[in-house]
Amino acid sequence: MLKEYHADLHIHSCLSPCASLDLSPRKIIERALEERLDFIAVTDHNIARNIPAVMGQAEKRGFRVIPGMEVQSREEIHILTLFSDWPSLSAWAEVVWRHLPEIPNDPEFFGDQPVVDEEGNILEFEERLLINSTDLSLNEIRSQVRERGGIFIPAHFDKESLSLVSQLGFVPIDLEPDALEMGRKTQAALPKDSRDPTAAIPRILCSDAHQAEDIGRARSIFLLAEPTLAELRLALQGKEGRRVVTLVFPRPS
Repeated sequence: MLKEYHADLHIHSCLSPCASLDLSPRKIIERALEERLDFIAVTDHNIARNIPAVMGQAEKRGFRVIPGMEVQSREEIHILTLFSDWPSLSAWAEVVWRHLPEIPNDPEFFGDQPVVDEEGNILEFEERLLINSTDLSLNEIRSQVRERGGIFIPAHFDKESLSLVSQLGFVPIDLEPDALEMGRKTQAALPKDSRDPTAAIPRILCSDAHQAEDIGRARSIFLLAEPTLAELRLALQGKEGRRVVTLVFPRPS
């Protein structure tokens, strides 16, 4: 039986240096439940070391987390990469790590990068700067994610920085992403003309939360049988009755 599921597929933990230090696994799951989300994806910058703790906290609450990562390409484009399970993401994370330059983090300038347990206790600090470009191209990221059964979604593709539009000026038709994530501040990226070459690419909307209060403020509603990557893929393809139902933009502040 199909039903509507509310999802926020772009959330950072405290490991992302640009994110709030209160974004512990417990806080992320508590906030997602408060916002009545049905599932989320946690996508730190170029790393996945806090994902097992978030998934462990979610499992205790009977909540679903799709493991993911936000990878920065050689072209300085952010890409959401989502996987069905931790082993698949872990294998991808090892690839990304090999292609991330060994530039040390400056906590005074960029912020701390804590690896934490399920309760948010700090285990160690990641010393390599995470908000940097890998030397993987956009096409190489797409190919490797697809080879591992993952979903490839250009993040905030219409944003003024670190996006397809800012870096390339357009959406390459031959890129064939699984979806395009829109920036949460505007509806201008919704296709208004069927002649738009990107009109056939599904849009999703997420919070890109760097603070706990942002989780769930923007979300996508999907018609699915269950909150899994396989079902999400069907919805993005519009197959077997699954689909993207609507996008929920933040209320004006």
